[in-house]
Amino acid sequence: MSQVNQAKSKPYAIAQLGHAVLRKRAVAVNDILGDECQKLIKQMMLAVQEAGGVGIAAPQIHHSVRIFIMCSKPNARYPDAPLMAPTAIINPEILHYSAEKVKDWEGCLSVPSMRGLVPRHSQITVRYFDQQGNEQQKELSGFIARIFQHELDHLNGLTFIDQLASTQDLISEVEWYQQFSK
Repeated sequence: MSQVNQAKSKPYAIAQLGHAVLRKRAVAVNDILGDECQKLIKQMMLAVQEAGGVGIAAPQIHHSVRIFIMCSKPNARYPDAPLMAPTAIINPEILHYSAEKVKDWEGCLSVPSMRGLVPRHSQITVRYFDQQGNEQQKELSGFIARIFQHELDHLNGLTFIDQLASTQDLISEVEWYQQFSK
């Protein structure tokens, strides 16, 4: 079986840069408590856990709907990441951005082996629905705000590469580890 066919047979295979699903604007979820949405959330939680990521968006597993998972935790890619429980973010929006932007290194499960120095707003106020269908409004800052903005970009058909100020801010992950890892 080819790699392409193997990826299609897994319900949580991660779409790679160049796949059309990553460039589509995802559609809103209407039935959060429905079986289809709840099953997708479980698949996404499994996919991000298996991949060792700190977040994943539904388009990354070939579903063009407005859901992402945030699950920050220290790991080899982000050793200083704060610990947070895996959280489903449904139909998210950013209500307010801080004026201050901070550049920091980002990677992406859909852009393996690359890192980019991406400017992001340091603080944001967000609104979304949780897995139980409850509306949430929160202020996020630092790394958690970065994850939210990164994953929201996926729902809008963007990757971190689209946010780079210059291609000089792009580096291979091998080179990043040699230069910047502790």
